[in-house]
Amino acid sequence: MKYGATVAVAASIFAASCSSGDMIEQRDIEVDNGVRIHVSTCGKGSPIVLLHGHSLDSRMWAEQIEDFKKSHYVVNIDLRGYGLSSPQSEDVPFTHEADVRKVLDVLGVEKAHFVGLSMGAFIVGDIMAVHPELCLSCTLVSGGIRNTPGPNTPPDSAEIARRTNEIARVEAIGVDSMKRQWLNALLSSAGSHRDRIVEPLREMVTDWSAWQATHHEVHCYLGKDAMRALQDRNRTDLSVLFIRGSNEVKDVARRPREMDYLSDGRYVILDDCGHMLNMERPAEFNELVLGFIGEVEKSWLNHH
Repeated sequence: MKYGATVAVAASIFAASCSSGDMIEQRDIEVDNGVRIHVSTCGKGSPIVLLHGHSLDSRMWAEQIEDFKKSHYVVNIDLRGYGLSSPQSEDVPFTHEADVRKVLDVLGVEKAHFVGLSMGAFIVGDIMAVHPELCLSCTLVSGGIRNTPGPNTPPDSAEIARRTNEIARVEAIGVDSMKRQWLNALLSSAGSHRDRIVEPLREMVTDWSAWQATHHEVHCYLGKDAMRALQDRNRTDLSVLFIRGSNEVKDVARRPREMDYLSDGRYVILDDCGHMLNMERPAEFNELVLGFIGEVEKSWLNHH
């Protein structure tokens, strides 16, 4: 299934997730010259913005929606090039964090709790570093600020050559074979709850256009520019939670590098799970994230 064909599927998934009261609202928000970002919203309260991983889409948060929307306004975004949003283009510069900021501006969201996994964590890291004024808190899951050049650094010849070789490899083995390999990689770190995530992941990876695997992407993450911005601030007062699955952690004593520049950085390793820990251990994940957000909001109220 491609973009249009998945609309009804996505609508039914999120409508079911918000079944105990307010129904899901879905809309497409134009962010740049006809580029539209698909957004699902439900619930009431302080906003939580959910940002999905590469090759996936907003459906990966299906088991977070019901818990999160009981006390929060949930904004679930299909990033550009994924899910029901507009595709990317090789010659159109953009950043995902700018798309997210435009979406929130249209929705009238001035500040939010940001939660992102993997690619989504790259984007949360960008926003945290460059636009902390937008953040009530940040939760970075299975990732952090990406260690790659930002949009102000054009790709050099080595990067172009490397990317050309990667594209040639995908073309040689075929997109379907590449997707099978990618799915296996997503599942490789899973724990004892692996079986419950196989089919949801397979469905999303199958629906993925795979555009990013067969094209030269522009630099769509702030990456090293974001890290420099975070370092320049020396100590950022934001409350930031990093979560990793135990099966992906090679050195338990090694903290995320961003924590050196955060006054309130927290790091939690969730047992018996890997990269897709929100899907493997949803009850534990939801309790952890909502508990963190609750602490942040209580602290804010006590100081204001």
